[in-house]
Amino acid sequence: MMVSSHDYFADKRNDKVKIYINGKFYKRKDAKVSVFDSSVLLGDGVWDSLRYHENKFIFLKEHLDRLYKDAKLIDLKIHLSRRKISEALKKTIQINKMESHVHLRIIISRGIKSTPYQSPKVTITQPTIIIIPEYKIPDKEIYKKGLRLVTVNTIRGSINAQNPQINSLSKLNCILACIEANKKGGDEALMFDINGNIATNNSTHFFYIKNNTVFTSTGKYCVTGITRQKIIDLCKKNKIKVKQKNFKLKDVLNADEAFVTGSFAGIVPVNSINRKKFSLNKIPVTTILSILYKNLF
Repeated sequence: MMVSSHDYFADKRNDKVKIYINGKFYKRKDAKVSVFDSSVLLGDGVWDSLRYHENKFIFLKEHLDRLYKDAKLIDLKIHLSRRKISEALKKTIQINKMESHVHLRIIISRGIKSTPYQSPKVTITQPTIIIIPEYKIPDKEIYKKGLRLVTVNTIRGSINAQNPQINSLSKLNCILACIEANKKGGDEALMFDINGNIATNNSTHFFYIKNNTVFTSTGKYCVTGITRQKIIDLCKKNKIKVKQKNFKLKDVLNADEAFVTGSFAGIVPVNSINRKKFSLNKIPVTTILSILYKNLF
């Protein structure tokens, strides 16, 4: 059975959650956008996700920094200020009476178009802003079992093709990588960059450990990772050697430990990469970093 770093326990409360769309709230079953919305027609927009835990947003500033940075990179001007977006997030939490274990996704499309066409000149509204809050607790089994990663043929593209650093709504290459990995019996795809170096996974960031040194990619071909950067910072603060560099699959297959990171599940250990097996009883560095990361909340 396939597992994922995004596996969670089903929660019936989500059936009654209210969704924010352009300043108004709708029941989950009634939350809809136009078929002429840029997100529907072209996947034209950006998104971010973050957690609300014990009555506070986790790393809100960093997530908003990424959201506005990505929007700027695709020449999408968000008409609401950071303060207004923050207020919309808070109102979404308040109207749903949520307190903890909440995962929110912010979606911003370029807006509604007058006709199905790529050019922004046929966009006739301000950007569409959606906030989807859900009660989500990661399935603890993924921390016990770990993830099976497999390398795939679908790669992370060049910056001047479709910038892989942007959290865009257009995620087709990641979707195809995920499908390819699943067909190979993997839980997630370990993706190469255009130079044949290991870049990232289809939905998380990748780290490996060798001789108590933590390695991750340069980040050039990855979405800007909030949790990824927190792990790098924790290593530096706690005198754990960390290196951001280019590396090949052979380096990864010679590793002592490996893990992935993401805003939802935090740090998830890897139990195998292709045919390489890792003993989850021998992951001292991963365990230390997991504890340090949880202490940030």
